[in-house]
Amino acid sequence: MADDLEENILSMGPPSVSPVYRPWLLLAAFSLLLFLITAATYASLGVVIPAMVADLGWSWQVAFLGYSILGVFTGLSSWLPALLIRRFGVRWTLLGGVTVMAAGLACFARMQGVPVYFLGAALCGVGFQMAALIPGTHVLSALFRQRALPFGIYFTFGALGGVAGPWMVLTVLGAAEGDWRLYWALQAVGVALVGLACAVAVGGSAWLAAAGEAMDEALDAEAQVEGQVFHTDHEWTVRDAVRTPQFAILVAAYFSHLLAGVSAASLAQAHLTQLGVAGAVAAGMLSLEGLMQVAARLGGGAIGDRIDPRWLLLVAQGLLVVGLLALAQATTPLLLGLYALGVGVGFGLTVLAVSLLLLNYFGRRNNVELFSLTCLVGALSAAGPFIGGLMRDQLGTFAPTFQLFALLSAMIFMAVLFMSPPGPRAGAADRSMVRPAA
Repeated sequence: MADDLEENILSMGPPSVSPVYRPWLLLAAFSLLLFLITAATYASLGVVIPAMVADLGWSWQVAFLGYSILGVFTGLSSWLPALLIRRFGVRWTLLGGVTVMAAGLACFARMQGVPVYFLGAALCGVGFQMAALIPGTHVLSALFRQRALPFGIYFTFGALGGVAGPWMVLTVLGAAEGDWRLYWALQAVGVALVGLACAVAVGGSAWLAAAGEAMDEALDAEAQVEGQVFHTDHEWTVRDAVRTPQFAILVAAYFSHLLAGVSAASLAQAHLTQLGVAGAVAAGMLSLEGLMQVAARLGGGAIGDRIDPRWLLLVAQGLLVVGLLALAQATTPLLLGLYALGVGVGFGLTVLAVSLLLLNYFGRRNNVELFSLTCLVGALSAAGPFIGGLMRDQLGTFAPTFQLFALLSAMIFMAVLFMSPPGPRAGAADRSMVRPAA
Protein backbone atom coordinates (compact mmCIF):
# COMPACT_ATOMS: atom_id res chain seq x y z
CA MET A 1 0.00 0.00 0.00
CA ALA A 2 2.79 2.40 0.87
CA ASP A 3 4.39 1.71 -2.52
CA ASP A 4 1.10 2.51 -4.27
CA LEU A 5 0.82 5.77 -2.35
CA GLU A 6 4.38 6.70 -3.23
CA GLU A 7 3.68 5.98 -6.90
CA ASN A 8 0.62 8.25 -6.74
CA ILE A 9 2.73 10.98 -5.14
CA LEU A 10 5.35 10.80 -7.85
CA SER A 11 2.68 10.94 -10.56
CA MET A 12 1.67 14.47 -9.54
CA GLY A 13 3.02 17.51 -11.28
CA PRO A 14 3.21 18.99 -14.77
CA PRO A 15 2.83 16.37 -17.54
CA SER A 16 5.99 17.68 -19.18
CA VAL A 17 8.10 16.33 -16.30
CA SER A 18 8.52 12.61 -15.76
CA PRO A 19 6.82 11.69 -12.44
CA VAL A 20 9.67 9.33 -11.62
CA TYR A 21 12.35 11.97 -11.95
CA ARG A 22 10.61 15.07 -10.61
CA PRO A 23 11.61 14.56 -6.96
CA TRP A 24 15.22 14.05 -8.03
CA LEU A 25 15.04 17.11 -10.29
CA LEU A 26 13.88 19.15 -7.31
CA LEU A 27 16.60 17.64 -5.14
CA ALA A 28 19.19 18.71 -7.73
CA ALA A 29 17.73 22.22 -7.98
CA PHE A 30 17.58 22.79 -4.22
CA SER A 31 21.04 21.29 -3.75
CA LEU A 32 22.55 23.60 -6.36
CA LEU A 33 20.86 26.60 -4.77
CA LEU A 34 22.13 25.68 -1.29
CA PHE A 35 25.62 25.15 -2.71
CA LEU A 36 25.66 28.56 -4.35
CA ILE A 37 24.21 30.65 -1.53
CA THR A 38 26.51 28.98 1.01
CA ALA A 39 29.51 29.64 -1.22
CA ALA A 40 28.40 33.22 -1.88
CA THR A 41 27.94 34.21 1.76
CA TYR A 42 29.57 32.46 4.71
CA ALA A 43 32.30 30.82 2.65
CA SER A 44 33.20 33.98 0.72
CA LEU A 45 32.83 36.99 3.00
CA GLY A 46 35.71 36.12 5.31
CA VAL A 47 38.00 35.58 2.32
CA VAL A 48 37.05 38.84 0.58
CA ILE A 49 37.23 40.97 3.74
CA PRO A 50 41.03 41.56 3.59
CA ALA A 51 40.72 43.03 0.09
CA MET A 52 37.78 45.17 1.18
CA VAL A 53 39.68 46.44 4.22
CA ALA A 54 42.67 47.37 2.06
CA ASP A 55 40.57 49.25 -0.50
CA LEU A 56 38.10 50.98 1.83
CA GLY A 57 40.38 51.66 4.79
CA TRP A 58 38.08 50.03 7.34
CA SER A 59 39.15 48.59 10.65
CA TRP A 60 39.13 44.82 11.08
CA GLN A 61 36.61 45.21 13.86
CA VAL A 62 34.11 46.89 11.55
CA ALA A 63 34.79 44.44 8.73
CA PHE A 64 34.19 41.33 10.84
CA LEU A 65 31.17 42.92 12.50
CA GLY A 66 29.51 42.52 9.12
CA TYR A 67 30.14 38.77 9.36
CA SER A 68 28.43 38.73 12.76
CA ILE A 69 25.48 40.68 11.36
CA LEU A 70 25.14 38.06 8.63
CA GLY A 71 24.91 35.32 11.25
CA VAL A 72 22.55 37.18 13.56
CA PHE A 73 20.07 38.03 10.80
CA THR A 74 20.20 34.48 9.47
CA GLY A 75 19.18 33.20 12.88
CA LEU A 76 16.65 35.89 13.80
CA SER A 77 14.79 35.58 10.49
CA SER A 78 14.18 31.84 10.82
CA TRP A 79 10.49 32.48 11.61
CA LEU A 80 9.95 34.24 8.28
CA PRO A 81 10.15 31.30 5.81
CA ALA A 82 7.53 29.28 7.70
CA LEU A 83 5.15 32.25 7.70
CA LEU A 84 5.66 32.92 4.00
CA ILE A 85 5.41 29.25 3.00
CA ARG A 86 2.09 28.86 4.82
CA ARG A 87 0.70 32.07 3.33
CA PHE A 88 2.13 32.19 -0.19
CA GLY A 89 3.69 28.77 -0.88
CA VAL A 90 7.25 27.65 -1.49
CA ARG A 91 7.63 29.16 -4.96
CA TRP A 92 7.01 32.75 -3.88
CA THR A 93 9.07 32.27 -0.73
CA LEU A 94 12.02 31.16 -2.85
CA LEU A 95 11.59 34.04 -5.28
CA GLY A 96 11.47 36.50 -2.40
CA GLY A 97 14.50 34.91 -0.76
CA VAL A 98 16.77 34.99 -3.80
CA THR A 99 15.64 38.55 -4.55
CA VAL A 100 16.60 39.66 -1.04
CA MET A 101 19.91 37.80 -1.20
CA ALA A 102 20.76 39.18 -4.65
CA ALA A 103 20.02 42.66 -3.31
CA GLY A 104 22.38 42.04 -0.38
CA LEU A 105 25.17 40.85 -2.69
CA ALA A 106 24.54 43.89 -4.91
CA CYS A 107 25.04 46.08 -1.82
CA PHE A 108 28.44 44.42 -1.35
CA ALA A 109 29.29 45.14 -4.98
CA ARG A 110 28.34 48.81 -4.80
CA MET A 111 29.17 49.77 -1.21
CA GLN A 112 31.33 52.72 -0.36
CA GLY A 113 30.50 53.11 3.31
CA VAL A 114 29.81 50.96 6.35
CA PRO A 115 25.98 51.40 6.44
CA VAL A 116 25.52 49.82 3.01
CA TYR A 117 27.88 47.00 4.01
CA PHE A 118 25.86 46.24 7.13
CA LEU A 119 22.62 46.47 5.13
CA GLY A 120 24.01 43.99 2.60
CA ALA A 121 25.02 41.59 5.36
CA ALA A 122 21.56 41.77 6.93
CA LEU A 123 19.83 41.21 3.58
CA CYS A 124 22.05 38.22 2.82
CA GLY A 125 21.21 36.71 6.20
CA VAL A 126 17.46 37.06 5.66
CA GLY A 127 17.71 35.84 2.07
CA PHE A 128 19.78 32.83 3.12
CA GLN A 129 17.09 31.72 5.54
CA MET A 130 14.26 32.24 3.05
CA ALA A 131 15.95 30.26 0.27
CA ALA A 132 17.98 27.58 2.06
CA LEU A 133 17.33 24.86 4.62
CA ILE A 134 13.75 25.56 5.70
CA PRO A 135 12.05 25.54 2.26
CA GLY A 136 14.44 22.87 1.02
CA THR A 137 13.73 20.37 3.79
CA HIS A 138 10.02 21.19 3.60
CA VAL A 139 9.81 20.23 -0.07
CA LEU A 140 12.07 17.18 0.12
CA SER A 141 10.22 15.75 3.13
CA ALA A 142 6.98 15.86 1.11
CA LEU A 143 8.44 13.98 -1.86
CA PHE A 144 10.66 11.25 -0.43
CA ARG A 145 9.48 8.43 1.80
CA GLN A 146 13.07 7.43 2.55
CA ARG A 147 14.45 10.85 3.53
CA ALA A 148 17.94 10.23 4.83
CA LEU A 149 19.63 9.88 1.42
CA PRO A 150 18.06 12.97 -0.23
CA PHE A 151 18.64 14.99 2.94
CA GLY A 152 22.23 13.75 3.03
CA ILE A 153 22.78 14.78 -0.60
CA TYR A 154 21.15 18.16 0.02
CA PHE A 155 23.24 18.97 3.10
CA THR A 156 26.35 17.63 1.38
CA PHE A 157 26.00 20.26 -1.33
CA GLY A 158 25.77 22.90 1.36
CA ALA A 159 29.05 21.66 2.81
CA LEU A 160 30.60 21.59 -0.67
CA GLY A 161 29.61 25.23 -1.04
CA GLY A 162 31.64 25.96 2.07
CA VAL A 163 34.63 24.21 0.53
CA ALA A 164 34.25 25.82 -2.91
CA GLY A 165 33.53 29.39 -1.79
CA PRO A 166 37.13 30.42 -0.98
CA TRP A 167 38.37 28.92 -4.26
CA MET A 168 35.70 30.83 -6.16
CA VAL A 169 36.90 34.05 -4.53
CA LEU A 170 40.54 33.37 -5.34
CA THR A 171 39.73 32.42 -8.93
CA VAL A 172 37.69 35.54 -9.69
CA LEU A 173 40.02 37.92 -7.86
CA GLY A 174 43.01 36.40 -9.64
CA ALA A 175 41.39 36.72 -13.07
CA ALA A 176 39.98 40.21 -12.41
CA GLU A 177 43.11 41.70 -10.84
CA GLY A 178 41.64 41.82 -7.35
CA ASP A 179 38.27 43.33 -8.33
CA TRP A 180 36.19 42.09 -5.41
CA ARG A 181 33.19 44.17 -6.52
CA LEU A 182 32.97 42.07 -9.68
CA TYR A 183 32.96 38.94 -7.55
CA TRP A 184 29.93 40.07 -5.56
CA ALA A 185 28.14 41.17 -8.74
CA LEU A 186 28.69 37.75 -10.34
CA GLN A 187 27.42 36.00 -7.24
CA ALA A 188 24.29 38.19 -7.22
CA VAL A 189 23.53 37.22 -10.81
CA GLY A 190 24.25 33.54 -10.16
CA VAL A 191 22.02 33.37 -7.09
CA ALA A 192 19.18 35.10 -8.92
CA LEU A 193 19.33 32.75 -11.92
CA VAL A 194 19.61 29.52 -9.92
CA GLY A 195 16.90 30.67 -7.51
CA LEU A 196 14.58 31.45 -10.42
CA ALA A 197 15.17 28.00 -11.92
CA CYS A 198 14.51 26.35 -8.54
CA ALA A 199 11.25 28.29 -8.09
CA VAL A 200 10.06 27.25 -11.56
CA ALA A 201 10.92 23.61 -10.85
CA VAL A 202 9.06 23.47 -7.53
CA GLY A 203 5.75 24.36 -9.16
CA GLY A 204 2.56 25.48 -7.44
CA SER A 205 1.30 24.77 -3.93
CA ALA A 206 -1.58 22.42 -4.74
CA TRP A 207 0.36 19.41 -5.98
CA LEU A 208 2.99 19.76 -3.24
CA ALA A 209 0.31 19.92 -0.55
CA ALA A 210 -1.37 16.82 -1.98
CA ALA A 211 1.95 14.99 -2.17
CA GLY A 212 2.74 15.89 1.44
CA GLU A 213 -0.68 14.77 2.65
CA ALA A 214 -0.39 11.38 0.94
CA MET A 215 3.12 10.98 2.34
CA ASP A 216 1.91 11.80 5.85
CA GLU A 217 -0.83 9.19 5.61
CA ALA A 218 1.59 6.55 4.33
CA LEU A 219 4.13 7.16 7.09
CA ASP A 220 1.58 7.58 9.89
CA ALA A 221 -0.04 4.27 8.92
CA GLU A 222 3.21 2.33 9.19
CA ALA A 223 3.38 0.00 12.15
CA GLN A 224 6.35 0.66 14.40
CA VAL A 225 8.53 -2.43 14.62
CA GLU A 226 11.15 -2.74 17.34
CA GLY A 227 14.66 -2.37 15.98
CA GLN A 228 13.66 -0.25 12.98
CA VAL A 229 13.87 3.52 12.64
CA PHE A 230 11.14 5.13 14.75
CA HIS A 231 8.37 7.08 12.96
CA THR A 232 5.54 8.76 14.83
CA ASP A 233 2.08 7.36 14.15
CA HIS A 234 0.40 10.77 14.25
CA GLU A 235 1.09 14.40 13.33
CA TRP A 236 2.04 16.56 16.30
CA THR A 237 0.86 20.11 16.81
CA VAL A 238 3.57 22.72 17.28
CA ARG A 239 2.29 23.44 20.78
CA ASP A 240 2.57 19.81 21.87
CA ALA A 241 5.91 19.20 20.18
CA VAL A 242 7.72 22.16 21.74
CA ARG A 243 6.65 20.99 25.20
CA THR A 244 8.50 17.69 24.90
CA PRO A 245 12.00 17.18 26.32
CA GLN A 246 12.96 15.60 22.99
CA PHE A 247 12.38 18.88 21.16
CA ALA A 248 14.45 20.76 23.75
CA ILE A 249 17.31 18.28 23.33
CA LEU A 250 17.22 18.60 19.54
CA VAL A 251 17.27 22.40 19.74
CA ALA A 252 20.18 22.25 22.19
CA ALA A 253 22.08 19.91 19.87
CA TYR A 254 21.51 22.22 16.92
CA PHE A 255 22.75 25.16 18.99
CA SER A 256 25.85 23.33 20.17
CA HIS A 257 26.89 22.31 16.66
CA LEU A 258 26.46 25.87 15.36
CA LEU A 259 28.35 27.29 18.35
CA ALA A 260 31.22 24.85 17.83
CA GLY A 261 31.31 25.23 14.06
CA VAL A 262 31.15 29.03 13.94
CA SER A 263 33.71 29.37 16.74
CA ALA A 264 36.14 26.90 15.17
CA ALA A 265 35.82 28.53 11.74
CA SER A 266 36.45 32.03 13.07
CA LEU A 267 38.97 31.38 15.88
CA ALA A 268 40.96 28.30 14.82
CA GLN A 269 43.41 30.12 12.55
CA ALA A 270 44.40 32.64 15.23
CA HIS A 271 44.39 29.99 17.98
CA LEU A 272 46.55 27.48 16.10
CA THR A 273 49.11 30.05 15.03
CA GLN A 274 49.33 31.23 18.64
CA LEU A 275 50.13 27.64 19.60
CA GLY A 276 52.99 27.66 17.09
CA VAL A 277 51.29 25.87 14.20
CA ALA A 278 52.32 27.21 10.78
CA GLY A 279 49.72 29.40 9.12
CA ALA A 280 49.53 27.19 6.04
CA VAL A 281 48.99 24.10 8.20
CA ALA A 282 46.26 25.87 10.18
CA ALA A 283 44.48 26.86 6.96
CA GLY A 284 44.83 23.29 5.72
CA MET A 285 43.13 21.99 8.83
CA LEU A 286 40.16 24.27 8.17
CA SER A 287 39.89 22.85 4.66
CA LEU A 288 40.19 19.30 6.01
CA GLU A 289 37.44 20.05 8.50
CA GLY A 290 35.23 21.15 5.60
CA LEU A 291 35.92 17.93 3.73
CA MET A 292 35.01 15.95 6.85
CA GLN A 293 31.64 17.73 6.87
CA VAL A 294 31.06 16.65 3.28
CA ALA A 295 31.93 13.03 4.04
CA ALA A 296 29.80 12.99 7.19
CA ARG A 297 26.66 14.28 5.50
CA LEU A 298 26.96 11.99 2.52
CA GLY A 299 27.73 8.97 4.71
CA GLY A 300 24.99 9.85 7.19
CA GLY A 301 22.49 10.16 4.36
CA ALA A 302 23.42 6.72 3.09
CA ILE A 303 22.69 5.01 6.42
CA GLY A 304 20.13 7.33 8.04
CA ASP A 305 17.17 5.21 6.92
CA ARG A 306 18.76 1.98 8.16
CA ILE A 307 19.71 3.05 11.69
CA ASP A 308 17.97 5.44 14.04
CA PRO A 309 19.23 9.02 13.48
CA ARG A 310 19.50 9.29 17.27
CA TRP A 311 22.68 7.23 17.01
CA LEU A 312 24.00 9.62 14.35
CA LEU A 313 23.32 12.53 16.70
CA LEU A 314 24.99 10.71 19.58
CA VAL A 315 28.12 10.08 17.50
CA ALA A 316 28.08 13.68 16.25
CA GLN A 317 27.95 15.21 19.72
CA GLY A 318 30.63 12.84 21.01
CA LEU A 319 32.92 13.75 18.13
CA LEU A 320 32.32 17.46 18.76
CA VAL A 321 33.57 16.94 22.31
CA VAL A 322 36.68 15.14 21.06
CA GLY A 323 37.31 17.68 18.31
CA LEU A 324 36.95 20.74 20.52
CA LEU A 325 39.17 19.31 23.25
CA ALA A 326 41.79 18.39 20.65
CA LEU A 327 41.61 21.87 19.13
CA ALA A 328 42.21 23.44 22.53
CA GLN A 329 45.69 21.82 22.69
CA ALA A 330 46.35 21.03 19.01
CA THR A 331 50.15 21.18 18.91
CA THR A 332 50.77 17.75 17.36
CA PRO A 333 49.66 16.13 14.06
CA LEU A 334 47.49 13.66 16.00
CA LEU A 335 45.60 16.41 17.83
CA LEU A 336 45.24 18.45 14.64
CA GLY A 337 43.77 15.43 12.90
CA LEU A 338 41.39 14.75 15.78
CA TYR A 339 40.26 18.37 15.66
CA ALA A 340 39.49 18.26 11.94
CA LEU A 341 37.78 14.87 12.20
CA GLY A 342 35.79 15.60 15.36
CA VAL A 343 34.55 19.10 14.57
CA GLY A 344 34.06 18.35 10.86
CA VAL A 345 32.11 15.11 11.25
CA GLY A 346 30.30 16.33 14.37
CA PHE A 347 29.16 19.52 12.66
CA GLY A 348 28.22 17.74 9.45
CA LEU A 349 26.21 14.95 11.08
CA THR A 350 24.31 17.05 13.61
CA VAL A 351 22.21 19.08 11.19
CA LEU A 352 21.30 15.93 9.24
CA ALA A 353 20.40 13.95 12.37
CA VAL A 354 18.37 16.78 13.92
CA SER A 355 16.43 17.31 10.67
CA LEU A 356 15.55 13.62 10.41
CA LEU A 357 14.64 13.28 14.09
CA LEU A 358 12.27 16.25 13.96
CA LEU A 359 10.41 14.54 11.12
CA ASN A 360 10.52 11.08 12.67
CA TYR A 361 9.39 12.24 16.11
CA PHE A 362 6.76 14.87 15.26
CA GLY A 363 5.69 14.26 11.65
CA ARG A 364 5.88 16.41 8.51
CA ARG A 365 2.72 18.51 8.76
CA ASN A 366 4.15 21.13 11.13
CA ASN A 367 7.82 20.46 10.52
CA VAL A 368 8.36 23.77 8.74
CA GLU A 369 7.44 25.62 11.95
CA LEU A 370 9.40 23.27 14.20
CA PHE A 371 12.52 23.47 12.05
CA SER A 372 12.18 27.26 11.92
CA LEU A 373 12.09 27.40 15.72
CA THR A 374 15.16 25.17 15.82
CA CYS A 375 17.03 27.44 13.42
CA LEU A 376 16.23 30.46 15.60
CA VAL A 377 19.08 29.51 17.94
CA GLY A 378 21.49 30.34 15.11
CA ALA A 379 21.34 33.95 16.21
CA LEU A 380 22.68 32.98 19.64
CA SER A 381 25.53 30.92 18.19
CA ALA A 382 26.93 34.12 16.66
CA ALA A 383 28.11 34.95 20.19
CA GLY A 384 30.74 32.19 19.97
CA PRO A 385 33.47 34.28 18.32
CA PHE A 386 32.74 37.18 20.70
CA ILE A 387 33.04 34.89 23.73
CA GLY A 388 36.29 33.51 22.32
CA GLY A 389 37.72 36.99 21.80
CA LEU A 390 36.68 38.07 25.29
CA MET A 391 38.27 35.02 26.93
CA ARG A 392 41.40 35.52 24.82
CA ASP A 393 41.71 39.10 26.07
CA GLN A 394 41.16 38.08 29.70
CA LEU A 395 43.08 34.77 29.81
CA GLY A 396 45.60 35.14 27.02
CA THR A 397 44.48 32.02 25.14
CA PHE A 398 41.53 30.67 23.17
CA ALA A 399 41.82 27.18 24.72
CA PRO A 400 39.28 27.72 27.56
CA THR A 401 36.67 28.75 24.98
CA PHE A 402 36.90 25.43 23.17
CA GLN A 403 36.95 23.52 26.46
CA LEU A 404 33.81 25.36 27.62
CA PHE A 405 31.98 24.56 24.38
CA ALA A 406 33.15 20.93 24.63
CA LEU A 407 31.54 20.73 28.08
CA LEU A 408 28.24 21.92 26.59
CA SER A 409 28.40 19.27 23.86
CA ALA A 410 29.22 16.62 26.49
CA MET A 411 26.06 17.54 28.43
CA ILE A 412 23.98 17.24 25.26
CA PHE A 413 25.67 13.90 24.49
CA MET A 414 24.40 12.56 27.79
CA ALA A 415 20.90 13.89 27.13
CA VAL A 416 20.80 12.23 23.69
CA LEU A 417 22.14 8.99 25.17
CA PHE A 418 19.08 8.66 27.42
CA MET A 419 16.58 10.19 24.97
CA SER A 420 13.69 8.01 23.80
CA PRO A 421 11.01 8.80 21.17
CA PRO A 422 8.12 10.93 22.42
CA GLY A 423 4.99 9.03 23.36
CA PRO A 424 1.46 9.71 22.12
CA ARG A 425 -0.22 12.89 23.33
CA ALA A 426 -3.86 13.76 23.67
CA GLY A 427 -3.27 16.97 21.75
CA ALA A 428 -2.08 15.31 18.55
CA ALA A 429 -3.12 17.14 15.40
CA ASP A 430 -6.65 16.38 14.21
CA ARG A 431 -6.58 14.76 10.78
CA SER A 432 -9.74 16.65 9.86
CA MET A 433 -8.07 20.01 10.18
CA VAL A 434 -7.71 22.14 7.09
CA ARG A 435 -4.19 21.79 5.76
CA PRO A 436 -2.45 25.12 5.09
CA ALA A 437 -0.77 25.91 1.81
CA ALA A 438 2.44 24.04 1.07
